[in-house]
Order: sequence, then C-alpha cells, then structure tokens
Amino acid sequence: MGLLSILPGRAQRRGILRPRLEATAHCDLPCGVYDPAQARIEAESVKAIQEKYQGSDDPEFKERAIQIKEERSDLVKHHLWVLWTDYFKPPHFEKYPQLHELFNKATKAAGATGTKGSTDPKSGEELLGYIGEISDIFWETKKG
Repeated sequence: MGLLSILPGRAQRRGILRPRLEATAHCDLPCGVYDPAQARIEAESVKAIQEKYQGSDDPEFKERAIQIKEERSDLVKHHLWVLWTDYFKPPHFEKYPQLHELFNKATKAAGATGTKGSTDPKSGEELLGYIGEISDIFWETKKG
C-alpha cells in the first residue's frame, strides 16, 4: 500500500507530499548542457550507414546496417526533441518563428518517412541540412 493511500484525504488535497519545485532537463539532473552536435553526430552516422549500405552486396551486413541506422535515427529524434522541448523557450520561438516548423521537419526527416525508413543517403543529407539550420539558430541564441 502506498503512503498516499494511507494518508487522510485532507493531507493529500493540501499537497503536503507533492514536490514544491519542478525542473525539466534532458537528464535526471538539470545540468543545463545542450548542444545540437549530439543530433548532428548521430545524423552523420545515419548518412554514412546509408552510403555503406548502398555499397554492399552482403545481405547480413545490409540487415545489420538497417538496424543500426534505425537506432541512430531514433537518437537523432531524441536529441532534437530535447532541444525543442527543454532548451528553446518562448522568447526564442518569438524571435525565430520558423523554429517550430524547422524542428517538425527535422524530426520527420529522422522518422519513418525519412532516414529511419530510407537507405538513400539523400535523406541523410536532408536531415543534416535541417540540423544545420537548427544549430545556426541555437548558437545565435547563445550569443545573446
């Protein structure tokens, strides 16, 4: 039986055991360290895997390449979402109104209709282009 289930209803309603401070971060400790390089490195790996896939005739290699490419594509999406949801704040979106659409395009480019579902290096290059645009905006926000 959980502690809240044995406390009187009044104590639960008053929020005695609820946290008073809420923080968000990309890890369990709000370290404040953000960098689009994490997404870029994974996207570079995706594109390199796509190129190696195209250059191979080994079915076992190709199967493994697809598995790794899909994992890396998921990591790209994760790193982009962390930037989108944890780093960028309303003033950034006001100054850079294209940012929401840019993140949307980038995460889709890493998804099933993008690099996760494609072995064509052109999709990897497109993803890297979106990440480059996000990176440029990110570093502009760090100046101000």
